[in-house]
Amino acid sequence: MTIKNQEKLYIAFGLVAFFGLMALFVFSGDNFQLLKSIFIDDLSSEQISSMIDVFDWHDYVMVIILALLQVVCVVLPAEPVQVLAGLSFGFPVGVLCCMAGVLLGNTTIFLLYRIFGNQLHGFFVKKLHLDLDKIAKSNKCVLLIFILYFLPAIPYGMICFFAASTGMRYRRFILVTLLGSLPSVCIGVGLGYITVALDGKVAVAVFAVLLLILALAFIKRDALFSKLNSYADANKAAPKNVVRKTNGVVLGILYHTIKFYYFLCGVRIKKNAKIKKIEKPSILLCNHGSFIDFIFAGALVRKYKPNFIAARLYFYDRVLSWLLRSVGSFPKSMFALDTESTKNCLRVLKSNGILAMMPEARLSTTGRFEDIQGSTYTFIKKSAVPVYTIKFSGDYFADPKWGKGFRRGSIVEAELDILYTAQEVQSLSVEEIRQGIEERLYYNEFEWLKNRPDLRYRSPRMAEGIENILSICPICHKKHTITTKKDKIFCEKCGYLTSLDDRYAFTGNFRFKNLTEWYDWQFEIIKEEISQNRDYSLVSEVELRLPSNGRGLTRSAGYGVCTLNRDGLKYRGTKDGENVELQFSLSKIYRLLFGAGENFEIYNGTEILYFVPKEKRSAVEWYMTSMILHDQTDEVLV
Repeated sequence: MTIKNQEKLYIAFGLVAFFGLMALFVFSGDNFQLLKSIFIDDLSSEQISSMIDVFDWHDYVMVIILALLQVVCVVLPAEPVQVLAGLSFGFPVGVLCCMAGVLLGNTTIFLLYRIFGNQLHGFFVKKLHLDLDKIAKSNKCVLLIFILYFLPAIPYGMICFFAASTGMRYRRFILVTLLGSLPSVCIGVGLGYITVALDGKVAVAVFAVLLLILALAFIKRDALFSKLNSYADANKAAPKNVVRKTNGVVLGILYHTIKFYYFLCGVRIKKNAKIKKIEKPSILLCNHGSFIDFIFAGALVRKYKPNFIAARLYFYDRVLSWLLRSVGSFPKSMFALDTESTKNCLRVLKSNGILAMMPEARLSTTGRFEDIQGSTYTFIKKSAVPVYTIKFSGDYFADPKWGKGFRRGSIVEAELDILYTAQEVQSLSVEEIRQGIEERLYYNEFEWLKNRPDLRYRSPRMAEGIENILSICPICHKKHTITTKKDKIFCEKCGYLTSLDDRYAFTGNFRFKNLTEWYDWQFEIIKEEISQNRDYSLVSEVELRLPSNGRGLTRSAGYGVCTLNRDGLKYRGTKDGENVELQFSLSKIYRLLFGAGENFEIYNGTEILYFVPKEKRSAVEWYMTSMILHDQTDEVLV
C-alpha cells in the first residue's frame, strides 16, 4: 500500500509527539535530578554507589530512552549516555540498557527510511568528507559500515540511515548496525564503570589515554575519511545486473527438482538433438509457447550452461533474482531500449559463451508463433556467430498462458539443430536471416496436434482462464462477459456457450472449432473498430504497480486512468504519492505485454509500469490494441 503525503504528515506529527513524550519522561522529576547529580554536582564515588542502590525500573527505562534519542537525534552525542549507564548500572547491565536503546533507535530509523525515503537525508546525513555513494557501491560495504562506527564526528543515526539506504533487509540491517555500535558502546559504558570501580588515579589515566586517542582521531579525521574513500573506490562491487557465470550445482538442483515436479504433474518431454555439439560462442533461439520452456531447453543444453535472457520483472524479487542469476540468466526490459541487456549479450559472446533467448519475448497467446522485433535480427547479423535453435511443440497445451495448472497427458517435443554457421551469418542479409529464423521457429499447436490423434489432455479446470484471452461473446458481441467453470464456457448475457474437450476443441455446434478461430475473430472486430474511428481510444481506471523493494515482484504505487490511442499510451494519476502524467508514443510501444486476466505493462528503462485495469479480463484487449495501432502506424510511415 502506498503511503500518501497526508498520511506521511500524520506519521511525522505522531513521531514528534512520541519523541517529545520520551524527552519529557527523561527530563522530569527524579530522572532529571539523577542526570543533574551525576553530570553537574560534584559527587564522590561513594555517593554515586549509594544512588545506584535505590534505582528502580524507571531509571533503566530512562537510560534506554536516552540511548534511543541519541541515535535518532543526530545532534546528541552518544558518550554521555553510555558513561551514565556505566556509572549507574555497572558494565554488563549498562551495556544491555544502551544496546536496547540502540536497537529501538536503529529500528526507528529503518522504518523512517522505508516510509519517507531520502526525504530525511538532510536531517540524518552530515556534511563530511565521506563519499557515501562509493561506500554503498563497494563490495566491502558491510565492513566499511563497521569502520564508520569507530570514526569520530559520525553520529550513530547517520550510519543507520546510510545502512538503510543501501537496501538491506531488516534482519541484516539490524545485525550490522548493532554489531557495529557494540564496541563503542562497550568503551563508553566502560569509562563510566571504571569511575566507580577503579582507583581514582587509574580512572583518570584511562580517561586521559582514551581522550588523547579520540583527539588525535578527530584532528586526523579528514585523512581517515580520505583513506576510507580510497579503500571503497578500490573495492568496487560488480554491477548487480552484470551477467554471472552459471552455478552448476544450483542449476542441477533446480533442473532436476522442476523436472520431477513436471513428471508428477503428468508432463513428459521427448528430446531430439540433431547435432552432437554446440560451438562457442553462439546464439541459441527458442520459440516460446509456455512459461516452462526454460526447463525443456535445459533437457537439451544444460551441460553447456547457456546464459538465458529473462524478463526484468522476475528480477525485482530478491530470492527469484538470486536464483535466476545463479543459473546464468540476466534481465531484459522487453520491447524497450535496454543498453544494459545489450552489453550483457556482448559479454556472453565475448567470454565464449552461449547466449540463449526466446526472441518472441512473450508467451504465445493462442499457441502460435508471435512476431519478433526487427532489432533482434540486426543484433544476430552483427554478432557473426553460429545460430542454433530449439523448436518446442506441445508446450503450449501443457501449460497455456491463460490456463490454471498443468494438463496431465502432455507431451512436449524439443528439437535442437543448427540454423546458421558463423560464415552464413556473415554472408546473409538481415532479411534472409529473418526469413530463416521465422521459418525454423514457426509453430501452430493445433496443426501439430492434428498429426497426433492419440493425445488427450486432462485437467479438472480445463477451460478456466480462457475468458482472459477470449473477451467478446460471439453471440451477443458484448465484451468481458465470458466466464468459465471446469471445462464449460458461459456468457453472462447468453448463458452456456460450449465446452473445451480433451483436445482443446470446442464441443457442440459452436461457431468456432477452437480458441485460435475465436481469438482471430475478435481481433478483426477490434481492428475494424480502430480502422473506422480515427479518434479511437481504449480507456480504463487502473492501479499502478512499480518494482518491489525485493519482496515480491511489484508493489502498489498509485491509481489513475490509462488511455491508449494513436497518440500512444498515457497514464494520468498518482505515482508514489505524486500526481503525474506519463506519455509513451506508439514508436516506443512495439507491443504492450500482458498477463492474462491480470495486467498490461510497459518498461521505461529498467523500471516497469505495471497497470492493473479495473476489468482484468480486458488486459488482452490492451495487447491487441497496441499491436494494431503500432502496425498501422508503421504502414502509414512506409
